[in-house]
Amino acid sequence: MLHGHAVVCPLQLMAMSGQQVPLQQWSSFFSITSAASATLLGLLFVVITIAPGLGRKLASKSRIYLTPAVIYLTSVLVMSALLTIPNQTQLSSVICICTMGIFGLIYIGSLTILRSEFYEKRSDRYRYAVVPFLAYLVLFIGGLLLRRGGQVGLDVVAAGMVMLLNAAIRNSWSIAISILSSQN
Repeated sequence: MLHGHAVVCPLQLMAMSGQQVPLQQWSSFFSITSAASATLLGLLFVVITIAPGLGRKLASKSRIYLTPAVIYLTSVLVMSALLTIPNQTQLSSVICICTMGIFGLIYIGSLTILRSEFYEKRSDRYRYAVVPFLAYLVLFIGGLLLRRGGQVGLDVVAAGMVMLLNAAIRNSWSIAISILSSQN
């Protein structure tokens, strides 16, 4: 309080002027995606503890697929957590979504450049680089659509999150198959 008037910082002013986003109707979706992500992350950490005993080739191969899977699952988990913060405004939701999309695009771009020679087949490059790139791009576009005031933005964000879950499950499946085939 300053001379009987409340002092409001610029961030509070932006948040107060922000339009509320109807995220309550999305709570079940965010709960399901965060639970799936957390469960799969836990299973991947079990794989991490098993992988060092399986030899150098398998350990290096699992790093190629494992780290991105952990990143994708963490992205979905963090996105679900951020979008369930109480009193989320349209502006703060857009910032969260677009930031996640940009960081994901940067990560996939660096991953594609640094590890492209590790992919065994051309189809691997599509599955492990193009699909996640598109997922993060969809997230970013969903944030922009949400900023324009459309409910369709949240639908697009949900599609991006499901695409990331799918990419993580695909990577995890590749790791599991590698482990099983190396034991035979």
